[in-house]
Amino acid sequence: MEEEAEEAAAHFKALGLPYHSFGNGGIDVVGYIVIGVIVLLLLWLIFTYNRLILLKNRVRNNWSQVDVVLKNRFDLIPNLVETVKGYAAHEKEAFTRVSELRTQYASAGSVQEQAAVSGEISGLMSRLLMVAESYPELKANENFLYLKQQLTAIEDKIRFARQFYNDTVEAYNTAVMSFPTNMLAGLFNFKQERFFHIDEAEKSGPQVKF
Repeated sequence: MEEEAEEAAAHFKALGLPYHSFGNGGIDVVGYIVIGVIVLLLLWLIFTYNRLILLKNRVRNNWSQVDVVLKNRFDLIPNLVETVKGYAAHEKEAFTRVSELRTQYASAGSVQEQAAVSGEISGLMSRLLMVAESYPELKANENFLYLKQQLTAIEDKIRFARQFYNDTVEAYNTAVMSFPTNMLAGLFNFKQERFFHIDEAEKSGPQVKF
């Protein structure tokens, strides 16, 4: 028993933990408590870190969904522009700006920049669609009607994807800012993500009802 006690004492000293023998080879209760606290702390660190990784990956995944529908809208724009251009050549400035915005979106380096481009594109889309009010033949054009329906569906998808993304960002940012998780977040450089904000003019989206 004495040898077992000495061996246990050596192990505890190697770990820097307190150890006392009670004469029967028993280990000090304080030592067990310290070990328990260390184990619980390690488990919390592992769980919290993995949770932050999970939330961050959700933010990235949901942004990719937003990006997909925004690009789908850009793919639709050239056809819409060509259709409207045949009836409203005087909207040349808008047509040119649409092309510029497609390039800007492709080179945008942040959510804020992409959101700004998306907002301006929505305004131009509204402008082009309103042109149809002055051209009954354009309003009756089968290709235009098809594009209008596609645009309506895409705008609905954009609103849904944007809301879902913002909800995910809110959950992630709350975790990053909450105590004591914020200490671990700061240690491993988990930073808050930006919301996909839009201005009041864009909230209604392009007006596609005629």
